Amino acid sequence: MQHILTLCIGNICRSPLAEVLLAREFPEKTVWSAGLGALVGEPADPLSVALASEQGLDLSKHRAQQVNAPMCQRADLILVMEQNHRLELERRYPLVRGKVFRLAELDIADPFRLPRNAFETAYADIARGVADWTVRIRRLG
Repeated sequence: MQHILTLCIGNICRSPLAEVLLAREFPEKTVWSAGLGALVGEPADPLSVALASEQGLDLSKHRAQQVNAPMCQRADLILVMEQNHRLELERRYPLVRGKVFRLAELDIADPFRLPRNAFETAYADIARGVADWTVRIRRLG
């Protein structure tokens, strides 16, 4: 399991946070993020950047990108923020079935255009999901 894709809608709030958290845990693996309806070329949301920075993580160079078939084929594991993201991704790219999973036990709410506390909640949920997946990924190798 060398290639991990994190996915949300716009690729500016949640999936970039999951990406940098997973990349910190697995510097030897390729981790990237994308969106189902990405705001292509846009930087990460300023509140995501601030929360990441407070945790020693850098999102300053992030730019949103749209998920595509080659990304999905390259990924060994795709972690989504909501169950509907999994369903939509599998509808668009049926070959991803079996390697798409929700990052957390429950959906991680989209904090886009909401106050900081919504971003803090999303970050906490993402961090818990990453911690859980870190154990699983290490077991799988």
